[in-house]
Amino acid sequence: MTTLVLERLLAAPIATVFDFVTRQENLLEWWGPEGMTIPEGDLDFTRPGPWFSVMQNAEGATFKVSGEVTTVSPHDRVAFTWAWHDETGQRGRDSQVIIDLTEVGKDSTRLVLTHNDLADEESARNHDMGWTSSLKKLERKFPMRD
Repeated sequence: MTTLVLERLLAAPIATVFDFVTRQENLLEWWGPEGMTIPEGDLDFTRPGPWFSVMQNAEGATFKVSGEVTTVSPHDRVAFTWAWHDETGQRGRDSQVIIDLTEVGKDSTRLVLTHNDLADEESARNHDMGWTSSLKKLERKFPMRD
Protein backbone atom coordinates (compact mmCIF):
# COMPACT_ATOMS: atom_id res chain seq x y z
CA MET A 1 0.00 0.00 0.00
CA THR A 2 1.14 3.52 -0.80
CA THR A 3 0.58 6.84 0.95
CA LEU A 4 0.37 10.31 -0.59
CA VAL A 5 0.89 13.44 1.54
CA LEU A 6 0.24 16.98 0.30
CA GLU A 7 0.66 20.15 2.34
CA ARG A 8 -0.60 23.66 1.66
CA LEU A 9 -0.51 26.94 3.56
CA LEU A 10 -3.71 28.96 3.18
CA ALA A 11 -4.33 32.60 4.11
CA ALA A 12 -7.50 32.06 6.12
CA PRO A 13 -8.49 31.33 9.70
CA ILE A 14 -8.74 27.65 10.60
CA ALA A 15 -12.56 27.84 11.03
CA THR A 16 -12.92 29.17 7.47
CA VAL A 17 -10.71 26.45 6.00
CA PHE A 18 -12.59 23.80 7.99
CA ASP A 19 -15.84 25.03 6.44
CA PHE A 20 -14.25 24.71 2.99
CA VAL A 21 -13.27 21.08 3.58
CA THR A 22 -16.55 19.99 5.19
CA ARG A 23 -19.53 21.93 3.76
CA GLN A 24 -20.86 20.97 0.34
CA GLU A 25 -21.46 24.53 -0.86
CA ASN A 26 -17.78 25.29 -0.23
CA LEU A 27 -16.40 21.92 -1.37
CA LEU A 28 -18.05 22.40 -4.75
CA GLU A 29 -15.79 25.42 -5.30
CA TRP A 30 -12.62 23.27 -5.29
CA TRP A 31 -13.56 19.57 -5.33
CA GLY A 32 -12.24 17.67 -8.33
CA PRO A 33 -9.39 18.42 -10.72
CA GLU A 34 -9.42 21.58 -12.79
CA GLY A 35 -11.71 21.23 -15.81
CA MET A 36 -14.09 18.86 -14.00
CA THR A 37 -17.61 19.71 -12.92
CA ILE A 38 -19.67 18.00 -10.22
CA PRO A 39 -23.13 17.40 -11.72
CA GLU A 40 -24.19 15.13 -8.85
CA GLY A 41 -23.09 14.45 -5.30
CA ASP A 42 -23.60 14.42 -1.57
CA LEU A 43 -20.49 16.06 -0.13
CA ASP A 44 -21.54 16.67 3.46
CA PHE A 45 -18.38 16.13 5.51
CA THR A 46 -19.80 17.89 8.59
CA ARG A 47 -20.94 14.58 10.14
CA PRO A 48 -20.10 10.87 9.91
CA GLY A 49 -21.93 9.02 7.17
CA PRO A 50 -21.95 8.24 3.47
CA TRP A 51 -20.83 10.63 0.75
CA PHE A 52 -20.37 10.49 -3.05
CA SER A 53 -19.58 12.65 -6.02
CA VAL A 54 -19.77 12.32 -9.76
CA MET A 55 -17.10 14.26 -11.64
CA GLN A 56 -17.54 15.07 -15.31
CA ASN A 57 -14.82 16.14 -17.73
CA ALA A 58 -15.16 18.45 -20.75
CA GLU A 59 -15.84 15.47 -23.05
CA GLY A 60 -18.77 14.37 -20.89
CA ALA A 61 -17.11 11.30 -19.33
CA THR A 62 -18.18 10.76 -15.72
CA PHE A 63 -16.23 9.35 -12.79
CA LYS A 64 -17.96 8.36 -9.54
CA VAL A 65 -16.21 8.15 -6.19
CA SER A 66 -17.80 7.43 -2.83
CA GLY A 67 -17.09 6.56 0.76
CA GLU A 68 -17.92 7.05 4.37
CA VAL A 69 -17.02 10.05 6.53
CA THR A 70 -15.35 8.42 9.54
CA THR A 71 -14.02 11.35 11.59
CA VAL A 72 -15.10 14.96 12.06
CA SER A 73 -13.12 16.90 14.66
CA PRO A 74 -13.90 20.62 14.48
CA HIS A 75 -11.78 22.49 13.49
CA ASP A 76 -8.78 20.29 12.92
CA ARG A 77 -9.59 17.00 11.14
CA VAL A 78 -11.93 15.27 8.75
CA ALA A 79 -11.34 11.72 7.52
CA PHE A 80 -13.21 9.60 5.01
CA THR A 81 -12.92 6.43 3.00
CA TRP A 82 -12.54 6.75 -0.76
CA ALA A 83 -13.30 4.31 -3.59
CA TRP A 84 -13.80 4.76 -7.32
CA HIS A 85 -16.71 3.06 -9.09
CA ASP A 86 -16.21 1.21 -12.36
CA GLU A 87 -18.29 1.73 -15.51
CA THR A 88 -20.95 -0.70 -14.19
CA GLY A 89 -21.27 1.24 -10.92
CA GLN A 90 -19.39 -1.38 -8.89
CA ARG A 91 -17.44 0.20 -6.03
CA GLY A 92 -13.71 -0.56 -5.97
CA ARG A 93 -11.26 -0.98 -3.11
CA ASP A 94 -11.23 1.50 -0.24
CA SER A 95 -8.46 3.92 0.57
CA GLN A 96 -8.56 6.59 3.27
CA VAL A 97 -8.24 10.38 3.09
CA ILE A 98 -7.38 12.46 6.15
CA ILE A 99 -7.36 16.26 6.08
CA ASP A 100 -5.60 17.80 9.08
CA LEU A 101 -5.69 21.53 9.77
CA THR A 102 -3.32 23.47 12.01
CA GLU A 103 -3.55 27.13 12.84
CA VAL A 104 -0.20 28.78 12.09
CA GLY A 105 -1.28 32.35 12.71
CA LYS A 106 -4.45 34.33 13.25
CA ASP A 107 -5.21 34.29 9.55
CA SER A 108 -3.28 31.32 8.18
CA THR A 109 -3.84 27.58 8.27
CA ARG A 110 -1.70 24.60 7.30
CA LEU A 111 -3.68 21.91 5.47
CA VAL A 112 -2.17 18.43 5.27
CA LEU A 113 -4.00 15.95 3.05
CA THR A 114 -2.94 12.33 3.54
CA HIS A 115 -4.33 9.68 1.20
CA ASN A 116 -3.53 6.23 2.67
CA ASP A 117 -3.86 2.69 1.37
CA LEU A 118 -3.49 3.50 -2.32
CA ALA A 119 -2.99 0.33 -4.35
CA ASP A 120 0.42 1.16 -5.83
CA GLU A 121 2.77 3.90 -7.06
CA GLU A 122 0.73 4.45 -10.24
CA SER A 123 -2.41 5.01 -8.18
CA ALA A 124 -0.47 7.41 -5.93
CA ARG A 125 0.77 9.37 -8.99
CA ASN A 126 -2.77 9.61 -10.40
CA HIS A 127 -4.21 10.76 -7.07
CA ASP A 128 -1.32 13.20 -6.65
CA MET A 129 -2.26 14.84 -9.97
CA GLY A 130 -5.96 14.98 -9.04
CA TRP A 131 -5.50 16.28 -5.50
CA THR A 132 -2.81 18.77 -6.58
CA SER A 133 -5.15 20.18 -9.22
CA SER A 134 -8.03 20.38 -6.73
CA LEU A 135 -5.89 22.03 -4.07
CA LYS A 136 -4.75 24.66 -6.60
CA LYS A 137 -8.37 25.79 -6.79
CA LEU A 138 -8.52 25.98 -2.98
CA GLU A 139 -5.21 27.89 -2.86
CA ARG A 140 -6.62 30.48 -5.28
CA LYS A 141 -9.42 31.15 -2.76
CA PHE A 142 -6.88 31.83 0.03
CA PRO A 143 -3.57 32.84 -1.55
CA MET A 144 -0.60 33.50 0.73
CA ARG A 145 1.01 36.90 0.33
CA ASP A 146 4.76 37.21 -0.08
